[in-house]
Amino acid sequence: MIDTTVFQNKTAVYYTLGCKLNFSETSTIGKVLREAGVRTVRKGEKADICVVNTCSVTEMADKKCRQAIHRLVKQHPGAFVVVTGCYAQLKPGDVAKIEGVDVVLGAEQKQDLLQYLGDLHKHQGEAFTTASKDIRSFAPSCSRGDRTRYFLKVQDGCDYFCSYCTIPFARGRSRNGTIASMVQQAREAAAEGGKEIVLTGVNIGDFGKSTGETFFDLVKALDEVEGIERYRISSIEPNLLTDEIIEFVSRSRRFMPHFHIPLQSGSDEVLKLMRRRYDTALFASKIKKIKEIMPDAFIGVDVIVGTRGETDEYFEKAYEFIAGLDVTQLHVFSYSERPGTQALKIEHVVSPEEKHRRSQKLLALSDEKTRAFYARHIGQTMPVLMEKPKAGAPMHGFTANYIRVEVENDKALDNKVVQVRLGDFNEDFTALRGVE
Repeated sequence: MIDTTVFQNKTAVYYTLGCKLNFSETSTIGKVLREAGVRTVRKGEKADICVVNTCSVTEMADKKCRQAIHRLVKQHPGAFVVVTGCYAQLKPGDVAKIEGVDVVLGAEQKQDLLQYLGDLHKHQGEAFTTASKDIRSFAPSCSRGDRTRYFLKVQDGCDYFCSYCTIPFARGRSRNGTIASMVQQAREAAAEGGKEIVLTGVNIGDFGKSTGETFFDLVKALDEVEGIERYRISSIEPNLLTDEIIEFVSRSRRFMPHFHIPLQSGSDEVLKLMRRRYDTALFASKIKKIKEIMPDAFIGVDVIVGTRGETDEYFEKAYEFIAGLDVTQLHVFSYSERPGTQALKIEHVVSPEEKHRRSQKLLALSDEKTRAFYARHIGQTMPVLMEKPKAGAPMHGFTANYIRVEVENDKALDNKVVQVRLGDFNEDFTALRGVE
């Protein structure tokens, strides 16, 4: 048994870098600490505990993690500092040496954070990690944080080992909870007043590896949960996005016409170098299928530029392919070399300047596609789930197909689905204005 008396009346600050999955897991860590008697630090207070949940998807992410740790140590002198997440799993020794860090927890240990805090006496950093091949446990998480949407972690880890990626080493092999446990968490979110749930994970289409179930079975089961009005599928590999899932979403009451599908490159040659499990023909067929039965579906696409082996010719071919796709938005990432990955064996290296040029070209294409998609909906009246605004900002929400809409502040609308007529763009073209 853990003696929680040491945690009574202590305060904690949380800092998260990276993906939605990390934010969901940080929220769960916060819940565990709250139940032990720790409250979240208030503005201007010094925290007794600092928890940093790190990312390591790029070299820049590693740098941001180190900067965040240094900043929190300076802002909260004497605080007990815990670092977890992907950077902590991949480089535990490096993180433990950072001045002020007390405990470094790997992917397997973060769910048992309390037992590593001891009596909160500061000491030189200690690292507790498990080899990635031995990471087996699945830590459930369904979090709201300070947002309207809940994030339900349905899966963790990855078995794909793409040539550029360290995620399988940082999070271990693919694993998941049961459908029954996911349904129960969704019901609890509904009981708390939750209206929308985003399904998150590392490779969610691979759901079922550890329970003998399927992602499609999960989708069907969640669709039956009363009280939840909207589900969104955060990101799903194109080879795992089956026609039956697409067709189900098209007729579902609760799953929104909103897809996020990683492409990574529009060049078949580069996809092979990346060791992706599909080609451009399969990807194009998925987009065509979605648009045939859901013409107004929002489709977000991940693209990486400047990977090793991406020649000028391959990039131009990729650009033309992406330009021809009926998608809504591009999430563009510049390739970052990660130690231990197979991509380092590929000879052709793209300069930082060329990576930037390619990134800017795709971002311009993304803006063009997003604005065209938004413009098609001006004048329509659509249901919008309103979110609590930040101080001084207009209230906003999203349509079923993920168009951001701004309206005048009205606290009574928070977490309510209201009918809004869509007007013209706001000043920076990031949303449509709701009109009377």
